[in-house]
Amino acid sequence: MPFDGPNDQTIAGILMTTRRIAVVGASMRPYRPSHGVVGSCSRAGTIVVPVNVGIAGHEIRRHLAVPTLDDATPLEMADISRNRTHAGSMEDAAIRLGAGVVWMQLGVIDDAAAGADRRRGFVS
Repeated sequence: MPFDGPNDQTIAGILMTTRRIAVVGASMRPYRPSHGVVGSCSRAGTIVVPVNVGIAGHEIRRHLAVPTLDDATPLEMADISRNRTHAGSMEDAAIRLGAGVVWMQLGVIDDAAAGADRRRGFVS
């Protein structure tokens, strides 16, 4: 049976207390969800680090993109907006680097990674 995920109160608490987010798969294209995430988080006063090797050194909404998740540390949350085939490895890296929260964009689903998260005590 699929896990329904955290409730609205849990999500609101995470978003209100997280101060540093790496947006993995950030895009320069304004119509991409990751571009909007950078803007929304920035307007909320969060430190945002766009992560994308293809745009490293360029700015997205006044935030300098870095090539790898390692370059985004320290981080509290990783927002993963990548193809699901890469999501699990990005999630593992984020946890290894100290992220207490890993958020995957709608449609980015890695059931194996979600199962591993639950076994590690994370909510997914």
